[in-house]
Amino acid sequence: MMNKIEAIEKDVQSLNLEELAKFRAWFAEYDAELWDEQIASDITNGQLDTLSSVALAEHKDGKSTIL
Repeated sequence: MMNKIEAIEKDVQSLNLEELAKFRAWFAEYDAELWDEQIASDITNGQLDTLSSVALAEHKDGKSTIL
């Protein structure tokens, strides 16, 4: 019996080039939305506070460069 991932892989492999391009575009957008939600959640929950404090302190000490 195939697991869920194997079934998805098989389905993706059966797509023609046009379908694959549409799937790829959809998946990239979907993945980016999930990433944005995770970052927003991490910010809300304070999980990035330490990193931001370190970055701001290093910037204040002149350890950063303007891009």
